[in-house]
Amino acid sequence: MIVDILFSDFFGRALAGGVLIGITAPLIGIFLVLRRLSMIGDTLAHVTIAGVALGFLINLYPLAAGLVFAVLASFAIEKLRKAYKSYAELSIAIIMSGGVALASLFFTLGMGYNTDVMSYLFGSIYTLDSTDLMVVGGVTVVVIVVISLFFKEFFLLSFEEDAASVSGLPVRMLNMLLTVLTALVISTAIKIVGALLVSALLTIPVAISLLIARSFKSSVIFAVVISEIAVVIGLVIAGIWNLAPGATIVLLLIAMLILTMVGKRKFSS
Repeated sequence: MIVDILFSDFFGRALAGGVLIGITAPLIGIFLVLRRLSMIGDTLAHVTIAGVALGFLINLYPLAAGLVFAVLASFAIEKLRKAYKSYAELSIAIIMSGGVALASLFFTLGMGYNTDVMSYLFGSIYTLDSTDLMVVGGVTVVVIVVISLFFKEFFLLSFEEDAASVSGLPVRMLNMLLTVLTALVISTAIKIVGALLVSALLTIPVAISLLIARSFKSSVIFAVVISEIAVVIGLVIAGIWNLAPGATIVLLLIAMLILTMVGKRKFSS
């Protein structure tokens, strides 16, 4: 029976979607962590849920509605960050509040759809269909291409935004581009790990890689590898013991982080 599950079509789609998100989440996450914008993941996830709820309400493809909401929220965050330069975290708090409020409103209006929307809160990777995989795959290609083209620019922006501006880089455009990419990744990841856990996939692999990597490039590679290990092993464990896939992946990442911290302490002492 276990073999039947692991080799079933739905598990194959789940694994494919998980592997794709396992690439894009840490690729974006490392720039967010270095810029101290880790909480932007939770913010855009809440806004995406509002879009998903509206999608169910008006009979529109939920992931597409959530993606549109996330991208619009990313533009709003950048606008607010510019308005409150000394209090940039205010933009995240304001947009998160708006996202939660809209989601609550749409929940109230569409009581019959609450069960469907709840699957996006906690993840429903086993229900991925071919359309979902196409969307996730498209976002993965976009993220990889953009990061490859602007890797040096994003690197400089993450460590010293003022220096990047002085050197003539289009800081405003790069900030917007990174925020939009974050919105795309989060809006496609919520069906895989859930809105409540998506931030973990953005940050925990990066947190582990920063403990063991000796350069920025190696930290990027380690983050992606760690993410993929957690996704694949987590999905297999969840499939065998009938556990929640998103929660299993995140708890596995936390266990890996603890083991890395303990191991580093032992080797350094």
